[in-house]
Amino acid sequence: MERPIETETLAPDEAGIARAAALLRDGGLVSFPTETVYGLGGDATNDRAVARIYEAKGRPRFNPLIAHLPDIDAVDGIAELTGKARDLAQAFWPGPLTLVLPIRPDAGLSPLVSAGLTTVAIRVPDHPLAQKLLRAVGRPVVAPSANPSGRISPTRADHVLAGLSGRIDAVLDGGPCSVGVESTIVGFDPTPVLLRPGGLPEEAIAEALGAPLATRAEDAAITAPGQLSSHYAPAARVRLNAASARPGERLLGFADVDGDMNLSPSGDLVEAAANLFGMFHALDAEGDAPIAVAPIPEKGLGRAINDRLRRAAAPRD
Repeated sequence: MERPIETETLAPDEAGIARAAALLRDGGLVSFPTETVYGLGGDATNDRAVARIYEAKGRPRFNPLIAHLPDIDAVDGIAELTGKARDLAQAFWPGPLTLVLPIRPDAGLSPLVSAGLTTVAIRVPDHPLAQKLLRAVGRPVVAPSANPSGRISPTRADHVLAGLSGRIDAVLDGGPCSVGVESTIVGFDPTPVLLRPGGLPEEAIAEALGAPLATRAEDAAITAPGQLSSHYAPAARVRLNAASARPGERLLGFADVDGDMNLSPSGDLVEAAANLFGMFHALDAEGDAPIAVAPIPEKGLGRAINDRLRRAAAPRD
């Protein structure tokens, strides 16, 4: 980007929504809240707008984006939603579930959205402000997390501004996100396969399907967002499954393993998921001393939390 731009902060009212929709229709970039995290929105049919998202985030071009739509009828206009995929859509949309679906030939999406693939990741968010904005725009809106690529995802408007102010046109401030980790992503090959754990527990999806989800192979090609080995990372190094802090470390606790901060003193995984990125942001702001993280149970939303933690702790280039 040649020069910084002035990033507006918009109120969550009719005027703010109208301004955000107008910016998006004109090719601008607007961050807005969903129930999972804040997304960085751009018109999915506008090549330049989508390219600006990659530029603003410093995102690798082979990493696909998620298109956001207000309802299943709108999804039917750009993707083939059939069989088990439609069953899951009817069970969990709107909500924190992304489905990877075949693109319709006349979808009109920028090829940058799918990173050249024949499929597109789609979500119908449940946040009321996101719903109002998508209906006001009247077009598919791509919205990866509104943070520099690989860094901590934002769950409040100030997180967005800390990472992207001067690179995007506006942020629509809807307060903190309730879920706090990104959506669960499911693909079809042709059976349903878990591509990324997230805000919808795998167990709930399996119950709706009447069968467990297949698991993506570690060496599989990237077909959806959030599959890079190093991702969601604070500036500080991260050590996992820590019962206590080593000298010089800060401890992010959980349940009865207490520390400088505690994701959930009561051991509530929903509370821990909602607090994860916010506490990473707070620790990042304090300095670059290493962060040790207490063990998190590998069940329910704990799977999504551990997925984000493993990527945050992965070796970096």
